[in-house]
Amino acid sequence: MRSLLEPVRRGKYTPVRQLTNQDLTQVLRVLDADPVASCMVAARLQESGVDDRYGQGELWTRGGPEESMCFSGANLVPLLGDQDALRGFADRAIRWPRRCSSVVGRRELALPLWEMLAAHWGPEREVRADQPLLALGRPPVVAPDPEVRRVRPDELDCYLPAAIAMFIAEVGVDPRASDGGRGYRRRMQSLIDSGRAWARFEDGEVVFKAEVGALSHRTGQIQGVWVHPAHRGKGRGTAGIAAIANAVVASGRTASLYVNDYNRIARRAYRTVGFRQIATFATVLVD
Repeated sequence: MRSLLEPVRRGKYTPVRQLTNQDLTQVLRVLDADPVASCMVAARLQESGVDDRYGQGELWTRGGPEESMCFSGANLVPLLGDQDALRGFADRAIRWPRRCSSVVGRRELALPLWEMLAAHWGPEREVRADQPLLALGRPPVVAPDPEVRRVRPDELDCYLPAAIAMFIAEVGVDPRASDGGRGYRRRMQSLIDSGRAWARFEDGEVVFKAEVGALSHRTGQIQGVWVHPAHRGKGRGTAGIAAIANAVVASGRTASLYVNDYNRIARRAYRTVGFRQIATFATVLVD
C-alpha cells in the first residue's frame, strides 16, 4: 500500500472540481445517507445551495458526489471519498491561501486529509483525534430543565459573556481577538434571532447555555454547551441538554453533538440523557 503522502499517479488522475447548484439534488441525496455526520454541511446547502455566492464555502468532488465530497469554508470538512480523493482535496486546498481554522469530520477522513496538509499548513495547534459523535432520536430519558428556554434578542448582551467564556475554554482562543468580537457577536445574534440559542438565567446571569449550531432537515447539532463554574456539579448540564435535545426531537429531527473523548463529565451527562455514539469525529485546530 502506498503512503498517504505519495502523490496519485497522474496517468489516471481525475481532477477535483467545484460542485454547483446543478448538482444540488444529487449532493443532498448522498448527504442524506449519513444525516448526522453531514449535518453541518447539509444544513448550509439546504439553506443556501451549493454555489458559493457569498464567499461562505465551496463543495468539491473528485469523480462525482456519489464518489467523494469535501466542503471548504470556515472549516475544511471531508465528507466522502477514498485515499485518492483526499489527495485531490489536499492538492486543491494548498493552491490557495488557507481560509479555514480547522479540519473536521469523520476521523477516518479528517486525520488522513490533515496528514496530507500538515507539511503546508502545519504545525497544528491541537489535534483532537477521538471525538465520539452522539445521536438521540427519541425523547430524553431524564427530565428536561423547564427553566431552559430560547434566548430573546434583547438578551444578547447578557448571553454573550457566557458564549465567549465557553469559546475560550473549548477552542483555546478568544473569539474577539481578530476584530474586537464583532464577527462573533453577529454569529450569536443570528443564532438567537433564529431561535437556536438556549439558556437558563438566574438573577439576570446565564448559568447554562448551548446552541443548535447546525439545523438540517433531519438533524440538529448541539454545540457550545457551558455551565457557569459556580453551578457545576448540580445537574444543570444534564437537564439543560435534555431540554434542548427534547426540542430538537420534538421537531422531527435527530439531536446530535460530538464531544472530546477525555471530557468524561460531559460524556457521562450525555449518556444519562440518552445519547449514543454512532461514529467518531476528529478535529485538527490550526492557527
